Amino acid sequence: MNAIEDFIRDIPDFPKQGILFKDIAPLLQNPKGVSLCLDALVQLIGDQKIDKVVGIESRGFFFATLLAQKLNAGFIPVRKPGKLPFKTLSQSYALEYGEDALEIHLDAIKKGEKILIHDDVLATGGTAEAVCKLVEKLGGDIVQCNFIMQLNFLNGKEKIKQYEVKSVLEY
Repeated sequence: MNAIEDFIRDIPDFPKQGILFKDIAPLLQNPKGVSLCLDALVQLIGDQKIDKVVGIESRGFFFATLLAQKLNAGFIPVRKPGKLPFKTLSQSYALEYGEDALEIHLDAIKKGEKILIHDDVLATGGTAEAVCKLVEKLGGDIVQCNFIMQLNFLNGKEKIKQYEVKSVLEY
């Protein structure tokens, strides 16, 4: 295995019939895969200054913390409602059937801080769009939204097209 794609496993019909899930578990289980992916994610950022890396629950946490360490930046978790212990700001977003929400600590971002938003996959874009709204409400300057993979056929990039969006892999 020499390429990041080699560490991504396809799981048919998960979480429901007709969905082909891109599983990063094999990537996370392999130190070489993690190293290759982290290096590729860092290259996407280039020499841009990053103050904080926002990781989206839950698979976004894995590489967001590593990116924060590599970039000498802080890490901010964005979580489902009721999971963060301090005062939070909430943002709802539409799902295929219904609505969900994400939360961020009110003191996580100072006005003008340079923010990198990271998740494992950009699919329909609803989650990433909600996180961008949270970051901007707190005064953060979104430098980039970056992902391990982007599912282009779902057009998620359209929801966050005003930001720089980059991914290591595209399907």
